[in-house]
Order: sequence, then C-alpha cells, then structure tokens
Amino acid sequence: MYDLLIKNCRLNGEITNIAIKDGIIAAIGTIADGAAEIFDASNMAAIPPFYNAHNHAAMTLFRGYAEDMELFDWLSNHIWPAEAKLTARDIYTGTKLAALEMIHSGTVYFNDSYWHPEAALRAVNETGMRATLGLLYLGNVSDDAKSANAALIEAAKDNPRVRVSHTPHAIYTVSRETLQQISGMMEKDGRQVHIHVAETAKEVEDCLKEHNKTPVEYLDSLGLINERAMLAHCVYLTEKDREIIAARGAYIAHNPVSNMKLCSGMFDFESAMKAGCKIAIGTDGTSSNNNLSMLDEMKVAALTAKTVSKVPTAGKTADIFRAATITGAEFAGTTAGKIAVGNDADLLLIDLDHVVMSANYDLIADLVYAADPGVIDSVICDGKFLMKNRIIPGETDIIAEAKEVCRKIASWK
Repeated sequence: MYDLLIKNCRLNGEITNIAIKDGIIAAIGTIADGAAEIFDASNMAAIPPFYNAHNHAAMTLFRGYAEDMELFDWLSNHIWPAEAKLTARDIYTGTKLAALEMIHSGTVYFNDSYWHPEAALRAVNETGMRATLGLLYLGNVSDDAKSANAALIEAAKDNPRVRVSHTPHAIYTVSRETLQQISGMMEKDGRQVHIHVAETAKEVEDCLKEHNKTPVEYLDSLGLINERAMLAHCVYLTEKDREIIAARGAYIAHNPVSNMKLCSGMFDFESAMKAGCKIAIGTDGTSSNNNLSMLDEMKVAALTAKTVSKVPTAGKTADIFRAATITGAEFAGTTAGKIAVGNDADLLLIDLDHVVMSANYDLIADLVYAADPGVIDSVICDGKFLMKNRIIPGETDIIAEAKEVCRKIASWK
C-alpha cells in the first residue's frame, strides 16, 4: 500500500496519477494499489517545488525595518546592531515565519546563513522543510558562535532533510587565515561552503587593491571555489571568473530582487549560462527583498537577463525554471528537482482554475511571468503535505508570536 496517491493531476501535459511511499515517488500512471491517503488533484498540475539557494530566513523579523539605504550603511549601522540583540528564540520564531511564507509560495528548501543556526534547525524540524544550515564565520568567531556551530552539527546529524555547511559571510568580513582554515576543514569533513561573492563593485575594487585578484580568483587561490561551493550574488564577474566557476563546478546563487533593491547591480545570467556555470536562484533575506517568493524571483531573473544582455531571447523560461528547481535541488542533495519514479517526493500542485493560469498555453511561462503564491494549492516535501488546500497547521500561532518579536524590535529604533 502507498502512503499517498495523488489522482487526476496534470503532469507534463497529461492527466495521470502519482503514488508516493516512504518519501519516494513509487509509481506514475494507472495505479491499482490502494493508499493510506488519496488526494484528488483534478484541475491541478504537478510540478517540482522551488529550492531557495540563498537566504537569511529569520530576517523576516526585519521586513521593512531599514529601507532605501546603501548596502554597507544598511548592514553596519542598522541591521548588524539590531541582529546582535536577537535571542535564539527570536530566530526560531523568525525562521518559522519564513517557513510559512516559503511554503505558501512553493518553496520546500532554503540555503540559510544566520545567527543561532541551531534555532533555525528546530524550525526546519517542525515544519518538515529541507534546508542547508550554516556554520557561522564573521569577523573573529566568538566562543558563542563556536558553541552554536558545535550545537548545530550535533543536532542536525539525525535529520536526513538537513545539511550543514560552512558559511563565511564574505571576503571583507572574514580573514584570509579563517578562509584557509575553512578550506582545510572542507577537505576533511566534505561539507559545502556558502559565501557572498562579488556582490558590489566596491568589494571587487577592494579585493583587487589588497590581493591583486578578483574575489573569485582570491577564493579560488584558497581552494574555496569547488563543486561544493554556493557563491551568492556574483554580480561583478569577469570572463575569467566565469571560466573558473564553470571549471570548478561551483554553483551561483542569483538574487535578482535583492541586487536591484540595494543597487548592487544586475547579474549577467546569459553570459554565466554560456560559460557553463550552474545557476540557482535565491531570494536573499526579506529585509533586502522584501519577500521570499521564488515566483517573483523567477520573473525578475528572466527580465534582468534580457535587460543586461539586450537580447529578448535571453533568460528563457526553461532556463529560469531549471535554476529555481533542478539546480537548487542538486545543491540540496535531493533528486526531487524532477518528478519521476524513484526520485524524492517533493512537488507542488498548481490550481489551473486560478485566473492567471486559465489560458494554460505554456505552464512554465505562466509560472515564471504571471503566477503569484495564490496559484499554489498544496505543497509536498519528502512525501508529506506541508500545505494542503492552502492550509498550513499552526499558522495563526506562528504569526502571532512573530508579531510580538517585531514589536520588541521596533522598540530598539
């Protein structure tokens, strides 16, 4: 007997059934065996969910907190001082709030970098999402941060949906010595690395002055550009940088909305594609976005690809959708980026009766250019419903607690 049978859904243009057992897609097509739960998905399309390649989830607590500022002023004078006052409980609450928002908009995984990662892990465990959570390195790593890192490694070891990565913030906040230590640790522990790279022109200029290398060249010289690296932003890449990233098999986390909001610049999607780079999509944190919708992110990614290249055929919907699904899923360590027998059972059920989905000439184009979270009826991760018929259990309580934390944060201004 199957755990879940999804009946009458549209998959790749055909009406079919999908059976799930033990978190795996067990069968697709005509299915005779019974199931513990049967879900009628008539007038719904089954698609892979979204994998958010770069996020600071608990920054939902800072949505709208400090607006219309240059990146370094925004970070140094507003965000970092406020973050220093957050408790582990606050970050747990902010991550739960982020999980609600991501699930509603079809995301089942996020690659996170934030304080108190063990608190974020608790939120991930409770919501049923997948995540890569980061060991923190920022400035001089405090004893508290070292303790949090150790607690995360221990607590995450029994959750197969969670990976733990090294997450140095950036080359301008983490010393060469620490970056070298991380490179050495990666060789021993096999973990991934997640770091902001070439996000601003200033970062690149300062790196060239100090090291006579671009940020990508500098990190490559330290052994940190490899197939386990997720490089966030990469707005300012040279042709040589793209060649290095492609040759090493590293991933790029493209964050188009955050890049534009902070006036960091616009990533050259088409040039990176042509160079053979693996491009995923992320939202960044809500304080520099201001939401976690990968649907929004896909649309802006497609439009900026065309704007930067000045070629209307750039940023093809299939390439953008792949970046938001398959490529992110690969980094997450799951086969769920494609709905196929034997793959991990992550999927979305899209309401084809929604007003923007009604024509349905091209499902992927509708998702990239027209859809909002309202088109998503249900979300399944690891074979289990995270949201069913647009309902997430416990949502009201999570929002209420988050509002209390935000009132506390408002008093700090």
